[in-house]
Amino acid sequence: MPDDTLDSALAQNLLYVNLDPSDKDFIRKIAAAYRLTRMDLQNIITACCDLEMWEQGSLSSFWPEEPPEESRGPVHKKKILALFYEKYNRKKKGPKSYDGMVKEFPAPAYRIQTVSGKPTILGTCPVASEKTRCCNLQTLDAVINCGFNCSYCTIAPFYGSTDVYFHDDLQTQLDRIPIDSSKLYHIGTGQSSDSLLWGNSHGLLDILFDFAERHPNVILELKTKAALPDYMKNTEIPPNVLTTWTLNTPKVILNEEKGTASLEKRIEGACETAAKGNLTGFHFHPMVYYDGWEDEYAAIARKLTASIDPVHVAMVSIGTLTFIKPVIRKIRERKLPTSILQMELEETAGKYSYPLNVKQSMFSHLYSCFTPWHDRVFFYLCMEPPSLWKPVFGFEFDNNAEFESAMKESYIRSIQAVRKQAAQ
Repeated sequence: MPDDTLDSALAQNLLYVNLDPSDKDFIRKIAAAYRLTRMDLQNIITACCDLEMWEQGSLSSFWPEEPPEESRGPVHKKKILALFYEKYNRKKKGPKSYDGMVKEFPAPAYRIQTVSGKPTILGTCPVASEKTRCCNLQTLDAVINCGFNCSYCTIAPFYGSTDVYFHDDLQTQLDRIPIDSSKLYHIGTGQSSDSLLWGNSHGLLDILFDFAERHPNVILELKTKAALPDYMKNTEIPPNVLTTWTLNTPKVILNEEKGTASLEKRIEGACETAAKGNLTGFHFHPMVYYDGWEDEYAAIARKLTASIDPVHVAMVSIGTLTFIKPVIRKIRERKLPTSILQMELEETAGKYSYPLNVKQSMFSHLYSCFTPWHDRVFFYLCMEPPSLWKPVFGFEFDNNAEFESAMKESYIRSIQAVRKQAAQ
């Protein structure tokens, strides 16, 4: 590739522009030495970016030593690249380790703003598809964007900024939603922002609880990685409000979920919610495959089953890292010290995740750890292929509508059970 063409190709590559200067120099050196194509450059730059994020050293330290002189020839480049990718892929596909490290990166400096006049704040699950088994959750954009800084975040890349928006007219927006009193609704606020991070700022929880009280046929789910706000400790929570915590192991929280509450604070919040006589639930999503994952996820299950009466637990969902290409690109562009993409990525239904055998192993292991709750709590897989349900749970749903109906019926039974318990 001529120098001017190489310069143009590199200048247009955002990942290259953000690389360490020593890696840039090395890429230019090997581009000339091996006459790399544009595709070669793209793949090597991507790998170099990954090695930087994983804190595995420079590209030059991973590059193969030159083979003996007699092996040079037309296939020389092919051999060198094969050796490099073999070493890179061993690092990528093997279970990562969080031992002896804490990956530090700061939370973004988000700005709080207000907005009004949105045409609608009620939508459908953005990943709803028959290609994965989906509960057809309806989503309520009560707040737009999140203030946490999880390395695998899909919310911030979607909105493309660090501005967080509250609705000036949230009450009016909710009043406009046509709620049919003869139907049962499952609506969640955790898809556009964390549901509890903001507490009752801008009267958020006051307005949402009022909405739930006026519509007892709406199951309103507040999904969070935050601690329980003081507001909810001192306020009566409507029985049809389901407060759910996304849980992960301490190592994943410490390294990949910056700014969020600790595992202890999340479980403490769930226990306090249950003690108030309200429903809670848990999302093990995403499970992360790393050295020691089996014992550390099992420890969370033991803690939960020992701490909370399952009558107050409406659900446990299980899922793992699932990416679309723009999110993978955004993670690399952010250049955070994260190991989240240090995994074998397999394409399924246009998305990238662990191979099915890895998923089945993780999901089955975690489910087996919740044996005391199997007949009392609704378990499901979130955004996962239908083929995994029966191997993991021993049952499956034929379609999303059947799954949705079973979930709602189970939630209503849970609401009735806690009401009955409170009346005794």
